[in-house]
Amino acid sequence: MNDNQEIILRLRERIPTFECVPGCHDCCGPVTTSSEEMSRLPVKTDAEHEVALDNYNCVHLGPNGCEVYEERPLICRLFGTTQTMPCPNGRRPEDMVDPEIESLVHHYIANTRQVLV
Repeated sequence: MNDNQEIILRLRERIPTFECVPGCHDCCGPVTTSSEEMSRLPVKTDAEHEVALDNYNCVHLGPNGCEVYEERPLICRLFGTTQTMPCPNGRRPEDMVDPEIESLVHHYIANTRQVLV
């Protein structure tokens, strides 16, 4: 396992989860993610990416929500767990993410090669 994969796993463990509003996909717009995170996601065609971008959606958003929920990128995991990225439906975990962990996620994103999901 390389250093970035270890960093991703450690950060994932520290980001709390919460239950979303069924059918909501307000946080499922196009995002960027590291090459390491992208390598864990199913490969989509250029046409699928184009359709998703035309609709301002994530290419992994399906009719029943996120199709890669267990492997979703760090930025997706942060949504709704921090004051700077609140859920528009008021959902949140009991304990919000530690600000230090949020900072580490943003540092990781800023210091790795990012690709459009």
